[in-house]
Amino acid sequence: MDVLVDVLQDHPWSAAAATALGVVIAALIVHRMVFGVLRRATDHKRTQMLHAVVLAVEEPAGSVLPLAGLQALWQAVPDTLAHIAPVRHANGVLLIAAWTWLAMAAVRGVAQGIEARHPVNAEDNLQARRIQTQARILSRTAMVLILIAGTAIALMTFPGARHVGASLLASAGVLGIVGGLAARPVFANLIAGLQLALAQPLRIDDVLIVNGEYGHVEEITGTYVVLRLWDERRMIVPLNWFIENPFQNWTRASSQLLQTVWLHLDFATPMDPLRAELQRIVQGAPEWDKRVAVVQVVDTTERVMKVRILVSAPSSGQAFDLGCKVREGLLGFVAREYPDCLPRSRITGPEPDRALGGGAA
Repeated sequence: MDVLVDVLQDHPWSAAAATALGVVIAALIVHRMVFGVLRRATDHKRTQMLHAVVLAVEEPAGSVLPLAGLQALWQAVPDTLAHIAPVRHANGVLLIAAWTWLAMAAVRGVAQGIEARHPVNAEDNLQARRIQTQARILSRTAMVLILIAGTAIALMTFPGARHVGASLLASAGVLGIVGGLAARPVFANLIAGLQLALAQPLRIDDVLIVNGEYGHVEEITGTYVVLRLWDERRMIVPLNWFIENPFQNWTRASSQLLQTVWLHLDFATPMDPLRAELQRIVQGAPEWDKRVAVVQVVDTTERVMKVRILVSAPSSGQAFDLGCKVREGLLGFVAREYPDCLPRSRITGPEPDRALGGGAA
């Protein structure tokens, strides 16, 4: 025992390292036990959001607990221990980084819990899409602010960083202008993200027409929006673009849509049988929501009349499919029942001169 005491007195870092190892092991054991209990306790539908937060913070908490225990240990050891000051400082910086990671993970977990409680795969998902859009944009904005705050706090632990402003005071104006110009796109997108979250001109899974491209809002990040186009391409659009430019949102107030089908038919086409056939087609179509099914002659040319068919559906995809069914069904009906009513070219010209060769034989 006396030998051990002599060794610890001659080599104080050995005792500190052994104690630090014990602290880390104890912290990891506590972490594993606590989060095992939390996972089981929150694994219910009524605690879905809390469960998402627990899962999100479990990994960063595994860094916070050992680092917090080590920081308490380093503060407790004597100041006379060699090199203890840089060890305390390094551990403090790592602890700040771990807390920043934990806070960002908690915000992400809250957003994931909100999204899990409001899925967008329901038929009427307008409210769910609104909530998910706000959760994603606000959570990403909060995570950016937390990261900036954590970085600033970590830098303030360095003595040189606290005095960097005084040393650059003479050139602060130029640096401010350059920094402002460089950061303008970042802050513009950040402010645009807040505007989109609050005003919500677009939401997750909205149907948009952007620069003539048809697509669904697949993802909204802190700086851009991902549109999934009809042919599976992805269009990346900066957030600020939606604030400064007009675009079409087909599902802004509701996911229900009207689909227009155009037919060009001969003037002799009877309308009543065409209307009856439209009713027969939509009654057998699961895409029809039983709101609108109308046939109207809206225009004529010198050769045909222009017939507009309006049908309604619960969503844009179903509206497109219903429009195709109606177009195919009505064209087949006209070709089968009234083949003479399909568009025909009428060639008109001057009357033949009966005086030429038209006299009596």
